[in-house]
Amino acid sequence: MANDRLGAGEPPAGDHLQSVYRFWLVGHQLEHRETPWKDPFSFQPIVEPQTVLGGWPFGFGFWPLEAAFGPVVAWNILLLGTIVAAGLLTYGWLRCLELGRFGAALGGLAFALAPYRLEQSAGHLLGWVALLLPLALLAVERARVATTPARAHAWGAIAALAVASIPLSGQLHLALGAVPLVLAYAALRFSQASFAWALAGSLVAVGIGAAVRYTLIAGSPEGSGRSVDELRRYSAEPLDLVNRWHAPRSEEFVYLGWLTPALALAGLILLARRRRGLAVLLAIAALLPVLLALGVNLPGYEPVWRHFAPLHFTRVPARLLPIADLALAGLLAFACASIVRRARSSIAMAGALVVLVVLDLAVQPLSATAADPGNGAYRALAAAPPGRVLELPVFQPGQHYASVYDYYQLQEAREQPGGYSTIAPEAAFDFSFTHNRLSCGVWVPGDSAELERLGITRVLFHRGLYAQAHRRGAWFAWRRLQEAGFGPVAAGGGVTLFAPGAGATRPPVDEPPRFRPVLCTGWRGRTMLGREATIWLYGEGGLQLHLAAPKFVRVRLLADGGLVDQRRFAGNIVIGTTLAGMRWHPLLILSEPGLRLTELNW
Repeated sequence: MANDRLGAGEPPAGDHLQSVYRFWLVGHQLEHRETPWKDPFSFQPIVEPQTVLGGWPFGFGFWPLEAAFGPVVAWNILLLGTIVAAGLLTYGWLRCLELGRFGAALGGLAFALAPYRLEQSAGHLLGWVALLLPLALLAVERARVATTPARAHAWGAIAALAVASIPLSGQLHLALGAVPLVLAYAALRFSQASFAWALAGSLVAVGIGAAVRYTLIAGSPEGSGRSVDELRRYSAEPLDLVNRWHAPRSEEFVYLGWLTPALALAGLILLARRRRGLAVLLAIAALLPVLLALGVNLPGYEPVWRHFAPLHFTRVPARLLPIADLALAGLLAFACASIVRRARSSIAMAGALVVLVVLDLAVQPLSATAADPGNGAYRALAAAPPGRVLELPVFQPGQHYASVYDYYQLQEAREQPGGYSTIAPEAAFDFSFTHNRLSCGVWVPGDSAELERLGITRVLFHRGLYAQAHRRGAWFAWRRLQEAGFGPVAAGGGVTLFAPGAGATRPPVDEPPRFRPVLCTGWRGRTMLGREATIWLYGEGGLQLHLAAPKFVRVRLLADGGLVDQRRFAGNIVIGTTLAGMRWHPLLILSEPGLRLTELNW
C-alpha cells in the first residue's frame, strides 16, 4: 500500500521503500547484536556507517511482523494499524474533554481520515508519527485525573515519550510545532505531574533536534540550510487547501475538506463560550499550520524562514499540517456533539454527519504498489561470494530513486557505495558526482581499478530505474560493462546481475538513434548540473562544442577516454577535437555547474 506509481518491472521509487528499509534495519541490527540506529550497508566504504532516524518506534513492531509474514504484509499491517490508532487515540483524548461517545468518535474518524495525514502515510512517516500528537494529549489528560501518584507519573512518562519520539523518529519539522503545542496544552490543563513530564519530554525533544542539527545535518550538504528554490517548489497555494482533485503527490497535496473546516469553525464558537483558553489554543493549532503551509505565498514567511534557524532547515512548509488536522478534528467533534444533542432524531442526525464527514474527507492516496518479492537477480546475488555491489544507474544520495536500492537490501544485504539519505555526508555525494557517468557507460582509465579498490565484485543493472528516472544511457552502460569484463548472469523483473568473466549478450534496450547526440548524465537541458557531464556522438571527423560560462571557469574535454582539449575562460568559447572511426564516441566534460552547451557541431 503506497502511491501506485509505475515501476517498469521494479518497485516504484518512493519514501515507502526507505521507510521499510529503516524498519528492517532495527531487527537486522539487533539480531546481529549491533546498534539498531546504524546503517552498515549504505555509502560503504565511502563513509563511516551512518546514524539513521526513522526506525523508531515502528521498526520494533515491524521486526516480528516481517519475520512472520514478510516485509510487504508487515508494512501493510502497520500502515492500517496507524490509521486505526490515530482514530482511537483522538477518540480517547476527546472523551477526556467530557465529549459524548458520538462526538469523540466522529472527531477520531476525522483525524484518522484526514487527507494530508493519509497522504503522508503512503510513504513518508509524517502521517504515521502524527498519531503521537493525540497520544501525548491523551496522556496529559489521564495524568491530570489519575487517582494515584504512580498512575499520574506513568501517564506523564507516556506524554514525555510521545513528544520526544517525534524528533527521534526523524520528523524534526513536525516537532517544531508539536513541542510548543503539547507544552501549552499541559500548561492550560495544568497538573503538577503532567506539566513536569510534558516539560521534560519537550526538553529532551529539543536536545534531540539540536543533536541531529549539529551532528548529522552539519556534516551533510544541507548543513547551511535549504534553498529558496526548494521552498518555493513545495509551498502550497491557497486553492490547494480546498482542492480535492489535486494530484496526490507527497509534498503538494494539502486538501483539508470543505465541510470539516466549517464544522470546526462552528465548534470553535461553541467551545469559546465554555472553555475560552482551550478554544484559543485549538484555534491557533488549526490556523497557524495552514497559514505556514502557504510558504512563500504567505507575506512575511520568507524573511522568518531565513532568520529563524530551525525553520531554515525545512523545505516543505506543509509538514505542520497534522497539527491542524488534529485541531480541526477536535473542534469538529464539539460542533457535531452539539448538533446531535439538539436534533429531534439524534440517530438519524448522527448517521447523516458520519456520511457527510466521510464524503468530505474521502480521498484515495493509498493503492496497490509493485513490491517485487523474491527478485531473481538478488536471489543469485545471495549465492555469490562476499563482496560489495555497484547499482546502476548511480543516483545522488538525496534522490528518492535510490530508495529502490535500499529496499532490495531486504532480499540480499550487501555494502554498496550508493544509498538514499538527504543528509548523507559530502563524501557520499562526491562519489555520485564523479561516478554518475558510469550510468551512461562513460569510463576513464583507472575506473576498473577504482571499483576493485572499493571491493566491488558485482554490478546490478536496473533497467526499470532507467525508465522510472527517465535516464538516458542504459544501452551504453550495458555495452560498456561487458567491455570492462562484466557479463549478465541472472535477471529478475527489471534487474540484471553482472559478474566478472560472464559472457556477453545484447542490451535489453534499444540503441539510440545515431543521427543525434545523446546528452546523457550531468545535464538539465543543456546546462551542467555538477562537475561532470557526458555526451555520446556517432560518427567521425571534426567536433566543435560552443560553451558559455557566467564566470571564469576551467573546462576539460575527454573523448574516447583521453584528454583532447582544456581551457580557462569566461563568456563564450569553442573547444573540440577530431573523432576517429565511424562509431559511438563518449565525451566527458569536466568543469563547474552552470556551464552551458550552446551549440554542438560534428
